[in-house]
Amino acid sequence: MTRAARIGIFVWISITGLIVAVAGWTYCRHGLEGFDYFIQDSPYTLQSITLLSVAITWLLAGFLLWQLQGGRIETGNSWTWAGFYSVAFLYMNVLRERFRYGDISYYTDAARSLYLNQPLPDTYLYPPLWANLLEFLVPYGDETILVAAWLMNVASLFLFYFLLHLTLERYNFSKRLAALVTTAFMLVNMPLLRSLFYVQVNFHLINLVLLSLLWFTSRTYLSALAMAAAIHLKSSPVVLVPAFLLNRRWKWTSLLAVNLVLLASLTILTHGPDPFLDFIRNFSNLNAPRILSFHDSSFDSVLGTTLSFFKVDYSVVQIVVMLAKLLTAIAVLILMIRSIRHKPFLGVQADQSDLLFNAIPSLFILMVIASPLVWEHHGIMLSLPFLIMLKRLQYPSEWIWFGTAYFLQFFLPTFDFYPWSYARFAAPLILLGLMWKTMDQLEDGTWFTRINNSVDQKVPA
Repeated sequence: MTRAARIGIFVWISITGLIVAVAGWTYCRHGLEGFDYFIQDSPYTLQSITLLSVAITWLLAGFLLWQLQGGRIETGNSWTWAGFYSVAFLYMNVLRERFRYGDISYYTDAARSLYLNQPLPDTYLYPPLWANLLEFLVPYGDETILVAAWLMNVASLFLFYFLLHLTLERYNFSKRLAALVTTAFMLVNMPLLRSLFYVQVNFHLINLVLLSLLWFTSRTYLSALAMAAAIHLKSSPVVLVPAFLLNRRWKWTSLLAVNLVLLASLTILTHGPDPFLDFIRNFSNLNAPRILSFHDSSFDSVLGTTLSFFKVDYSVVQIVVMLAKLLTAIAVLILMIRSIRHKPFLGVQADQSDLLFNAIPSLFILMVIASPLVWEHHGIMLSLPFLIMLKRLQYPSEWIWFGTAYFLQFFLPTFDFYPWSYARFAAPLILLGLMWKTMDQLEDGTWFTRINNSVDQKVPA
């Protein structure tokens, strides 16, 4: 294998050198216009994205050959890297086929508004940090913003694979089982696809949250910084903060507050407080009557649309929605307290973060379902609570309920057909019910224990 890999990497380097030489010669001889002779536009294709997809795939192939040549892939990590390359090569091909992207236009409009010192548009429902960062690219055009955001999403996709893998290991999944579960989860995943196709910030958000979890005891400042950045990307991760505070690590809490202020100052120093006031205004407007979407699986949309058929006054609808969210929040908080007491997801570890890791899964669910908008791509934030529930399932009925929820959340394509497209609304509620039902179970599920022990039994310590 090593000799074949050496030959492969020699060939790869040679071809790469030829590509660079031809490109350099073309540019020096004819300038950028010279590439028009060698590149054809395909139908429904964005040329920059196509070339980047091919280039990244080629670089991944070279990196794989380099790993094989140096013996860096071995028995202990082969499943991890096999899963990563399966995911990476798949999505490089999927993303190459995309022509039009969604939410990036909202980000571009917001960045341009900041650049022109105008109010944030009412379509921008996030704190201003992301628009503030993209603002620096406004002079270079909309396609530059798209390409930069697309590249950041690809990097975040790759990072998400490893962070989710590591987090599952932290929840006592064996290395191989964590690789299998992460790979299977990412290969067929509707919220993941929608996040990529809309060039959404969801991957940056979930990566920052996972980093904050993994760094909580070892890198306090970085953990607090990651959580502060997540909150400044979207306000919803603030729901997760109570799980961190329960550990009573006041240094972390203080650093979180400091980093929140520092990140806010990046916008305030250049644009004053107005962008934050615009964010508050835009977010508050979500409580006003608006057109509801059949694939927005929030309490607001599900209850609002249903009650509208009975011509219920909007003020009554708001009360019903708030009561539903309040009751759900109370149930989640009770579940969190029970999780702290029973330690269902992670027993006592060498460090003190077991309380955090037991408390936070239910808060992930609350973070999603408490939002006034729950688009299909928000389901990526349910990755961790869904996957760690694999540890707890014991009986066939539990597996059937879990499979139903998983199908609705991650397999079912997006469609707009009342009331059937609201089926996704049930998925996180089913998951909450399963968490509640399995809370008193003293041991992990039989399936998980057997598989977890068997897949890694030949891996050297």
